[in-house]
Amino acid sequence: MRILSVVTLISPDGAYGGPVRVAINQARALIEAGHQVTVAAATRGYATPPTTVDGVDVRLFPARTILPGTGFAGLGAPALTRWVRHHLDQVDVVHLHLARDLVTLPVAAAVRRAGVPYFVQTHGMIDPSSNPLAAPLDAALTRRILRDAAAVFYLTNHERDQLRLVAGDLTFHHLANGVPAAEQAPAAPVPAEVLYLARLAPRKRPVEFVQAASSLSARFPDVRFRLVGPDEGEGAAVQAAIQASAADVAWEGALSPEESLARMAQASVYVLPSVAEPYPMSVLEAMSIGRPVVITSQCGLADFVAGHDAGRVCEPDVAALVTAISELLLDPAVADRCGRNGREAVRTELTMTVIADQLAARYRAALPS
Repeated sequence: MRILSVVTLISPDGAYGGPVRVAINQARALIEAGHQVTVAAATRGYATPPTTVDGVDVRLFPARTILPGTGFAGLGAPALTRWVRHHLDQVDVVHLHLARDLVTLPVAAAVRRAGVPYFVQTHGMIDPSSNPLAAPLDAALTRRILRDAAAVFYLTNHERDQLRLVAGDLTFHHLANGVPAAEQAPAAPVPAEVLYLARLAPRKRPVEFVQAASSLSARFPDVRFRLVGPDEGEGAAVQAAIQASAADVAWEGALSPEESLARMAQASVYVLPSVAEPYPMSVLEAMSIGRPVVITSQCGLADFVAGHDAGRVCEPDVAALVTAISELLLDPAVADRCGRNGREAVRTELTMTVIADQLAARYRAALPS
């Protein structure tokens, strides 16, 4: 099959986060299964935009700020929409990683009008919202795009229920996020490192990570704490918290998504203190290389991590975070066991081969007979 995948933004600092990793992982797995896949997106930050990402053909078009002050929602890419419109006769199906933004919604509208079978995956980004942009966008575009999709893929029951509130009963199909098989990472470093690798956004709670590091520093003076990721609003607060801390804690800045696994392999424990987090790819990636993880009960992977004893799930407050991290730092054997458990769970249940097979079956079912 000839498959076009569309995601909002691809940039060298990985600012758009998990949806890009999902799109690229899916594309690679489908290519390995013999399909032809192109990923198209808006872009910014490259001196010369790449034509491939992780071995996947990409078509990247300049991102424009259409509505200042609205973050990703205000981005647009008119050249992307034009390119998609002119190339739809060369694809069989379109997979839209849809958000309420002016990049993916116009593309989706063009695909819908052309009558090409399309699939929608929202990554928890479309839910009931009081944002003044939500109501007009939903009335003009979002609802009809969701309702006419061949399938709407959801990660969790909560995401499915939120989409129902936006657009009613849709053609839902569950689809997990997976990660490619990874080589076993080297043994955890000594002294230990505790790593936060994510956008520095309020929902991710990087300041709370620094506060936990400060509380742990007296008990674990040799442990280093590191943050890696682009600033999405919390950079100044993180810097201030670091300056006020006596811990060995530092923010290393942004990192290309292709380098994230190698950076995780340098850590002993991966921590993501986020709330309202649907299904973080960074947690799966850390587990795939055998690193124990610490997440909150408000993370969509909480049951998976707890059920497989792949780390610690704690309440979303600093004291609970300190306790969870302490348990893994105090007993390296426990941390190692949790890391091995997580790696095996990802390997057996969330491989990209299985997910690619599920996608291909859905795509085929939507093609004209």
